[in-house]
Amino acid sequence: MLQQFYPQVPHPYRFELNKDFHFAAAHFIPHDAAGKCKNVHGHTYFVNITVAGNVLNDSGFLVNFQILKELVHKRYDHSLLNDHNEDYNDRDPDYFPTTEVVARTIWENIQKYLDNTDNKPKCIQVIVRETPTSYVIYRPQDILSK
Repeated sequence: MLQQFYPQVPHPYRFELNKDFHFAAAHFIPHDAAGKCKNVHGHTYFVNITVAGNVLNDSGFLVNFQILKELVHKRYDHSLLNDHNEDYNDRDPDYFPTTEVVARTIWENIQKYLDNTDNKPKCIQVIVRETPTSYVIYRPQDILSK
């Protein structure tokens, strides 16, 4: 895999880790304004997750890289994103599986896991690349205030 460099998030934490991986999935956007994207089609999504914190866990990790991959790859790889009713629906545009919403949803799922760890790291950025020329960055608004 070609190494990528991504926009950095200024933050007050001592540790920062980044995890790159990809998954293959299909989706459609249930809205007339989506044009061709209203039809079912697929992508190889490339994802970068940034987690930061001040305290390592009892294994010496901020968070195990493998857990981050499992939270996303295991959930979405070789699936139709629209079928993940716990994450997406066809009634509310805030839950259509657009790249923006996929990035936010990945963040939500990762942060939910991190909130239940003893060392409480923060997911400060999720980047989802849908095509070689198009990607979305999701950052929680309050990341620098914590």
